[in-house]
Amino acid sequence: MPETRGTHSLAEILSQPQFWTRCLNGLGSQGTLVEIRKPFSTATEWLFVGCGSSYYLALSAAASWSAITGMRARAVPASELLLFPELILAGAGEIAAVVISRSGQTSEAVRAAQLLENEKDIRVMAVTGTSNQPLEKASTATLPLLPCDEQSTVMTRSFTSMLLGLEYLAACQVDYPGFRKSLRRLPEVAEIVMGDLHTRIREFVEARPFADYICLGQGPFYGLACETALKVTEMSVSYAQSFHTLEFRHGPKSIVAPETLIIFLLSEQGNDAECDVLEEIKGLGGTTLAIVNRADQRIRRSSDFLVELGFDLPEVARLASYIFAGQLIGLYTGLKKGLDPDNPRHLSRVVVLDEAESGEPSAPAKV
Repeated sequence: MPETRGTHSLAEILSQPQFWTRCLNGLGSQGTLVEIRKPFSTATEWLFVGCGSSYYLALSAAASWSAITGMRARAVPASELLLFPELILAGAGEIAAVVISRSGQTSEAVRAAQLLENEKDIRVMAVTGTSNQPLEKASTATLPLLPCDEQSTVMTRSFTSMLLGLEYLAACQVDYPGFRKSLRRLPEVAEIVMGDLHTRIREFVEARPFADYICLGQGPFYGLACETALKVTEMSVSYAQSFHTLEFRHGPKSIVAPETLIIFLLSEQGNDAECDVLEEIKGLGGTTLAIVNRADQRIRRSSDFLVELGFDLPEVARLASYIFAGQLIGLYTGLKKGLDPDNPRHLSRVVVLDEAESGEPSAPAKV
Protein backbone atom coordinates (compact mmCIF):
# COMPACT_ATOMS: atom_id res chain seq x y z
CA MET A 1 0.00 0.00 0.00
CA PRO A 2 1.53 3.39 -0.99
CA GLU A 3 2.53 5.83 1.73
CA THR A 4 -0.10 8.54 2.12
CA ARG A 5 0.98 10.32 5.32
CA GLY A 6 1.76 13.97 4.64
CA THR A 7 1.00 13.81 0.92
CA HIS A 8 -1.53 16.65 1.03
CA SER A 9 0.78 18.87 3.07
CA LEU A 10 3.73 18.25 0.75
CA ALA A 11 1.67 18.97 -2.36
CA GLU A 12 0.28 22.16 -0.85
CA ILE A 13 3.72 23.37 0.27
CA LEU A 14 5.36 22.67 -3.09
CA SER A 15 2.50 24.24 -5.08
CA GLN A 16 2.74 27.62 -3.35
CA PRO A 17 4.54 29.54 -6.13
CA GLN A 18 2.07 28.35 -8.78
CA PHE A 19 -0.86 29.16 -6.51
CA TRP A 20 0.54 32.64 -5.85
CA THR A 21 0.60 33.33 -9.58
CA ARG A 22 -3.08 32.45 -9.86
CA CYS A 23 -3.98 34.55 -6.82
CA LEU A 24 -2.06 37.60 -8.00
CA ASN A 25 -3.44 37.30 -11.52
CA GLY A 26 -6.92 37.20 -10.03
CA LEU A 27 -6.32 40.30 -7.93
CA GLY A 28 -4.72 42.12 -10.84
CA SER A 29 -7.83 41.61 -12.95
CA GLN A 30 -10.27 42.54 -10.19
CA GLY A 31 -11.77 45.96 -10.72
CA THR A 32 -13.46 45.31 -7.39
CA LEU A 33 -10.23 46.15 -5.53
CA VAL A 34 -11.03 49.80 -6.19
CA GLU A 35 -14.54 49.39 -4.83
CA ILE A 36 -13.69 47.38 -1.73
CA ARG A 37 -11.12 50.00 -0.65
CA LYS A 38 -13.61 52.86 -0.68
CA PRO A 39 -15.21 52.24 2.76
CA PHE A 40 -11.72 52.33 4.30
CA SER A 41 -10.41 55.43 2.54
CA THR A 42 -10.45 57.70 5.59
CA ALA A 43 -8.67 55.29 7.93
CA THR A 44 -5.52 56.55 9.61
CA GLU A 45 -4.70 53.28 11.35
CA TRP A 46 -5.13 49.60 10.47
CA LEU A 47 -5.83 46.79 12.91
CA PHE A 48 -5.10 43.21 11.80
CA VAL A 49 -6.87 40.42 13.69
CA GLY A 50 -6.60 36.63 13.61
CA CYS A 51 -6.25 33.40 15.60
CA GLY A 52 -3.35 30.93 15.48
CA SER A 53 -1.66 30.99 12.08
CA SER A 54 -3.97 33.81 11.03
CA TYR A 55 -2.71 35.91 13.94
CA TYR A 56 0.91 35.27 12.94
CA LEU A 57 -0.08 36.22 9.41
CA ALA A 58 -1.61 39.38 10.86
CA LEU A 59 1.71 40.24 12.54
CA SER A 60 3.63 40.07 9.27
CA ALA A 61 0.82 41.68 7.28
CA ALA A 62 0.65 44.64 9.68
CA ALA A 63 4.41 45.16 9.45
CA SER A 64 4.24 44.91 5.66
CA TRP A 65 1.30 47.31 5.52
CA SER A 66 3.26 49.96 7.42
CA ALA A 67 6.36 49.41 5.27
CA ILE A 68 4.40 49.69 2.01
CA THR A 69 1.88 52.43 2.87
CA GLY A 70 3.65 54.39 5.63
CA MET A 71 0.48 54.08 7.75
CA ARG A 72 0.32 52.86 11.34
CA ALA A 73 -0.72 49.21 11.55
CA ARG A 74 -0.68 46.63 14.31
CA ALA A 75 -1.90 43.09 14.94
CA VAL A 76 -3.80 41.53 17.83
CA PRO A 77 -5.24 38.07 18.52
CA ALA A 78 -9.02 37.99 18.15
CA SER A 79 -9.29 36.77 21.75
CA GLU A 80 -7.56 39.89 23.09
CA LEU A 81 -9.95 42.12 21.18
CA LEU A 82 -12.96 40.17 22.47
CA LEU A 83 -11.87 40.03 26.11
CA PHE A 84 -10.13 43.42 26.43
CA PRO A 85 -11.55 45.70 23.71
CA GLU A 86 -11.00 48.85 25.78
CA LEU A 87 -7.25 48.12 25.94
CA ILE A 88 -6.92 47.32 22.25
CA LEU A 89 -8.93 50.30 21.03
CA ALA A 90 -7.90 52.92 23.61
CA GLY A 91 -6.75 56.18 22.08
CA ALA A 92 -7.07 54.92 18.54
CA GLY A 93 -7.75 57.24 15.66
CA GLU A 94 -9.95 56.35 12.71
CA ILE A 95 -9.40 52.60 12.46
CA ALA A 96 -9.97 50.16 9.64
CA ALA A 97 -9.77 46.48 10.57
CA VAL A 98 -8.70 43.36 8.69
CA VAL A 99 -9.96 40.07 10.14
CA ILE A 100 -8.29 36.92 8.82
CA SER A 101 -9.60 33.34 8.81
CA ARG A 102 -8.82 30.60 6.27
CA SER A 103 -12.24 28.99 6.75
CA GLY A 104 -14.24 32.16 7.35
CA GLN A 105 -15.89 30.26 10.22
CA THR A 106 -13.44 30.62 13.14
CA SER A 107 -15.67 31.61 16.05
CA GLU A 108 -13.38 34.20 17.63
CA ALA A 109 -12.61 35.82 14.27
CA VAL A 110 -16.30 36.08 13.36
CA ARG A 111 -17.15 37.50 16.79
CA ALA A 112 -14.30 40.00 16.51
CA ALA A 113 -15.70 41.21 13.18
CA GLN A 114 -19.17 41.48 14.68
CA LEU A 115 -17.84 43.41 17.68
CA LEU A 116 -15.98 45.88 15.49
CA GLU A 117 -18.79 46.39 12.98
CA ASN A 118 -21.83 46.33 15.25
CA GLU A 119 -20.59 47.80 18.52
CA LYS A 120 -17.53 49.89 17.68
CA ASP A 121 -18.58 51.25 14.27
CA ILE A 122 -15.29 50.11 12.78
CA ARG A 123 -15.39 48.83 9.21
CA VAL A 124 -13.95 45.35 8.68
CA MET A 125 -12.33 43.78 5.65
CA ALA A 126 -12.52 39.99 5.71
CA VAL A 127 -9.58 37.98 4.39
CA THR A 128 -10.45 34.33 3.88
CA GLY A 129 -9.87 31.40 1.55
CA THR A 130 -13.52 30.33 1.66
CA SER A 131 -16.39 32.41 0.32
CA ASN A 132 -19.95 32.84 1.63
CA GLN A 133 -19.03 32.09 5.23
CA PRO A 134 -19.98 33.93 8.45
CA LEU A 135 -16.88 36.17 8.45
CA GLU A 136 -17.70 37.54 5.01
CA LYS A 137 -21.30 38.17 6.06
CA ALA A 138 -20.16 40.03 9.20
CA SER A 139 -17.78 42.35 7.29
CA THR A 140 -18.09 45.45 5.17
CA ALA A 141 -15.94 43.99 2.36
CA THR A 142 -13.94 40.88 1.50
CA LEU A 143 -10.58 40.64 -0.25
CA PRO A 144 -11.36 38.55 -3.37
CA LEU A 145 -8.84 35.71 -3.07
CA LEU A 146 -8.99 32.33 -4.78
CA PRO A 147 -10.26 29.43 -2.64
CA CYS A 148 -7.25 27.91 -0.88
CA ASP A 149 -8.42 24.30 -1.46
CA GLU A 150 -6.20 22.86 1.27
CA GLN A 151 -6.89 19.24 2.20
CA SER A 152 -4.49 19.15 5.16
CA THR A 153 -5.44 20.46 8.58
CA VAL A 154 -2.59 22.95 8.91
CA MET A 155 -2.30 26.20 6.96
CA THR A 156 0.50 26.37 4.39
CA ARG A 157 -0.30 27.90 1.00
CA SER A 158 -3.36 29.67 2.42
CA PHE A 159 -1.02 31.50 4.84
CA THR A 160 1.36 32.73 2.17
CA SER A 161 -1.30 33.55 -0.42
CA MET A 162 -3.29 35.65 2.06
CA LEU A 163 -0.08 37.47 3.03
CA LEU A 164 0.67 38.23 -0.62
CA GLY A 165 -2.93 39.31 -1.19
CA LEU A 166 -2.71 41.82 1.65
CA GLU A 167 0.63 43.13 0.39
CA TYR A 168 -0.89 43.56 -3.07
CA LEU A 169 -3.83 45.44 -1.54
CA ALA A 170 -1.42 47.70 0.38
CA ALA A 171 0.39 48.53 -2.85
CA CYS A 172 -2.95 49.39 -4.47
CA GLN A 173 -3.87 51.54 -1.46
CA VAL A 174 -0.95 53.90 -2.16
CA ASP A 175 -0.76 53.39 -5.94
CA TYR A 176 2.62 51.63 -5.89
CA PRO A 177 2.80 49.77 -9.23
CA GLY A 178 6.51 48.96 -8.80
CA PHE A 179 5.79 46.91 -5.70
CA ARG A 180 2.90 45.10 -7.37
CA LYS A 181 5.29 44.20 -10.18
CA SER A 182 7.77 42.82 -7.65
CA LEU A 183 5.06 40.63 -6.13
CA ARG A 184 4.19 39.27 -9.56
CA ARG A 185 7.85 38.34 -10.10
CA LEU A 186 8.08 36.48 -6.79
CA PRO A 187 6.45 33.15 -7.80
CA GLU A 188 8.93 32.46 -10.60
CA VAL A 189 12.04 32.98 -8.47
CA ALA A 190 10.48 31.26 -5.44
CA GLU A 191 9.80 28.14 -7.49
CA ILE A 192 13.50 27.89 -8.32
CA VAL A 193 14.37 27.92 -4.61
CA MET A 194 11.68 25.38 -3.82
CA GLY A 195 13.08 23.08 -6.52
CA ASP A 196 15.75 21.43 -4.36
CA LEU A 197 14.92 22.85 -0.93
CA HIS A 198 12.47 20.13 0.04
CA THR A 199 15.03 17.40 -0.75
CA ARG A 200 17.76 19.18 1.20
CA ILE A 201 15.46 19.69 4.21
CA ARG A 202 14.34 16.05 4.13
CA GLU A 203 17.94 14.83 4.18
CA PHE A 204 18.88 17.31 6.94
CA VAL A 205 15.97 16.21 9.14
CA GLU A 206 16.63 12.51 8.55
CA ALA A 207 20.31 12.90 9.47
CA ARG A 208 19.95 14.87 12.71
CA PRO A 209 17.92 14.30 15.89
CA PHE A 210 16.54 17.43 17.57
CA ALA A 211 14.90 17.79 20.97
CA ASP A 212 13.89 21.47 20.76
CA TYR A 213 13.24 24.06 18.09
CA ILE A 214 13.68 27.84 18.29
CA CYS A 215 12.54 30.25 15.58
CA LEU A 216 13.85 33.82 15.50
CA GLY A 217 12.96 36.92 13.50
CA GLN A 218 12.66 40.71 13.79
CA GLY A 219 10.33 43.27 12.25
CA PRO A 220 8.15 41.75 9.51
CA PHE A 221 9.97 38.43 10.01
CA TYR A 222 8.78 37.99 13.59
CA GLY A 223 5.31 36.83 12.56
CA LEU A 224 6.94 34.37 10.16
CA ALA A 225 9.16 33.08 12.98
CA CYS A 226 6.02 32.49 15.08
CA GLU A 227 4.38 30.66 12.18
CA THR A 228 7.52 28.58 11.62
CA ALA A 229 7.43 27.46 15.25
CA LEU A 230 3.74 26.67 14.99
CA LYS A 231 4.25 24.56 11.85
CA VAL A 232 6.94 22.50 13.60
CA THR A 233 4.68 22.08 16.64
CA GLU A 234 1.55 21.16 14.69
CA MET A 235 2.99 18.86 12.04
CA SER A 236 5.51 16.99 14.19
CA VAL A 237 4.12 17.34 17.74
CA SER A 238 7.48 18.87 18.75
CA TYR A 239 8.30 21.60 21.24
CA ALA A 240 9.05 24.83 19.36
CA GLN A 241 9.28 28.41 20.54
CA SER A 242 9.59 31.78 18.79
CA PHE A 243 11.31 34.98 19.88
CA HIS A 244 12.49 38.27 18.48
CA THR A 245 16.05 37.49 17.46
CA LEU A 246 17.84 39.86 19.83
CA GLU A 247 15.49 38.97 22.69
CA PHE A 248 16.74 35.38 22.57
CA ARG A 249 19.89 36.54 24.36
CA HIS A 250 17.94 37.65 27.41
CA GLY A 251 17.37 34.32 29.12
CA PRO A 252 16.04 31.90 26.48
CA LYS A 253 19.51 31.13 25.11
CA SER A 254 20.03 28.86 28.14
CA ILE A 255 18.28 26.15 26.14
CA VAL A 256 20.98 26.10 23.42
CA ALA A 257 22.63 22.73 22.86
CA PRO A 258 23.62 20.60 19.84
CA GLU A 259 20.18 18.97 19.86
CA THR A 260 18.49 22.40 19.68
CA LEU A 261 17.72 23.61 16.15
CA ILE A 262 17.72 27.41 16.06
CA ILE A 263 16.14 28.83 12.90
CA PHE A 264 17.11 32.40 11.98
CA LEU A 265 15.00 34.46 9.57
CA LEU A 266 17.56 37.15 8.80
CA SER A 267 16.55 40.62 7.63
CA GLU A 268 18.57 43.14 5.67
CA GLN A 269 17.78 46.11 7.91
CA GLY A 270 18.87 44.32 11.07
CA ASN A 271 21.46 42.06 9.47
CA ASP A 272 24.55 43.05 11.47
CA ALA A 273 22.87 42.79 14.86
CA GLU A 274 21.06 39.58 13.95
CA CYS A 275 24.28 38.02 12.64
CA ASP A 276 25.91 38.81 15.99
CA VAL A 277 23.27 36.61 17.62
CA LEU A 278 23.75 33.89 14.99
CA GLU A 279 27.49 33.79 15.69
CA GLU A 280 26.90 33.81 19.44
CA ILE A 281 24.45 30.90 19.31
CA LYS A 282 26.71 28.89 17.04
CA GLY A 283 29.53 29.52 19.52
CA LEU A 284 27.36 28.13 22.31
CA GLY A 285 27.03 24.84 20.43
CA GLY A 286 23.55 25.17 18.93
CA THR A 287 22.63 23.78 15.53
CA THR A 288 21.73 26.70 13.29
CA LEU A 289 19.61 27.09 10.19
CA ALA A 290 19.69 30.52 8.52
CA ILE A 291 17.29 31.85 5.90
CA VAL A 292 18.62 34.96 4.19
CA ASN A 293 18.44 36.67 0.85
CA ARG A 294 22.21 36.88 0.37
CA ALA A 295 24.72 35.36 2.77
CA ASP A 296 28.10 36.83 3.65
CA GLN A 297 30.99 34.90 5.17
CA ARG A 298 29.77 35.49 8.73
CA ILE A 299 26.48 33.80 7.94
CA ARG A 300 28.10 30.95 6.03
CA ARG A 301 30.54 30.21 8.85
CA SER A 302 27.81 30.18 11.48
CA SER A 303 25.11 28.18 9.66
CA ASP A 304 24.79 24.40 9.73
CA PHE A 305 22.10 24.70 7.07
CA LEU A 306 21.77 27.73 4.81
CA VAL A 307 18.80 28.80 2.70
CA GLU A 308 19.98 31.60 0.41
CA LEU A 309 17.20 33.09 -1.70
CA GLY A 310 19.15 35.48 -3.94
CA PHE A 311 16.09 37.45 -5.08
CA ASP A 312 16.42 40.88 -6.71
CA LEU A 313 13.23 42.05 -5.02
CA PRO A 314 12.40 44.42 -2.15
CA GLU A 315 12.69 42.76 1.24
CA VAL A 316 8.99 42.97 2.09
CA ALA A 317 8.01 41.58 -1.33
CA ARG A 318 9.90 38.33 -0.72
CA LEU A 319 8.61 37.65 2.81
CA ALA A 320 6.38 34.71 1.91
CA SER A 321 9.36 32.65 0.72
CA TYR A 322 10.95 32.67 4.18
CA ILE A 323 8.29 30.27 5.48
CA PHE A 324 9.13 27.38 3.12
CA ALA A 325 11.88 25.91 5.29
CA GLY A 326 9.78 25.88 8.46
CA GLN A 327 6.86 24.21 6.72
CA LEU A 328 9.15 21.50 5.34
CA ILE A 329 10.93 20.96 8.67
CA GLY A 330 7.55 20.43 10.34
CA LEU A 331 6.46 18.03 7.61
CA TYR A 332 9.59 15.87 7.48
CA THR A 333 10.04 15.85 11.25
CA GLY A 334 6.48 14.59 11.62
CA LEU A 335 7.07 11.85 9.04
CA LYS A 336 10.32 10.87 10.76
CA LYS A 337 8.37 10.42 14.01
CA GLY A 338 5.81 8.20 12.28
CA LEU A 339 3.06 10.82 12.39
CA ASP A 340 0.66 12.08 9.74
CA PRO A 341 1.35 15.81 9.25
CA ASP A 342 -1.88 16.11 7.26
CA ASN A 343 -3.93 15.30 10.35
CA PRO A 344 -2.17 16.29 13.61
CA ARG A 345 -3.73 14.99 16.78
CA HIS A 346 -6.26 17.14 18.64
CA LEU A 347 -6.53 19.58 15.71
CA SER A 348 -9.30 20.37 13.25
CA ARG A 349 -9.36 22.61 10.18
CA VAL A 350 -11.57 25.17 11.90
CA VAL A 351 -12.24 26.08 15.53
CA VAL A 352 -15.97 26.65 16.02
CA LEU A 353 -17.03 27.20 19.63
CA ASP A 354 -20.36 27.12 21.35
CA GLU A 355 -21.06 30.32 23.28
CA ALA A 356 -20.76 28.43 26.55
CA GLU A 357 -17.37 26.97 25.54
CA SER A 358 -15.73 30.15 24.38
CA GLY A 359 -15.27 31.85 27.73
CA GLU A 360 -16.17 35.12 26.03
CA PRO A 361 -18.99 37.46 27.07
CA SER A 362 -22.04 37.28 24.87
CA ALA A 363 -22.55 40.27 22.62
CA PRO A 364 -25.50 42.39 23.72
CA ALA A 365 -28.58 42.06 21.59
CA LYS A 366 -29.07 44.83 19.07
CA VAL A 367 -32.36 46.62 19.35
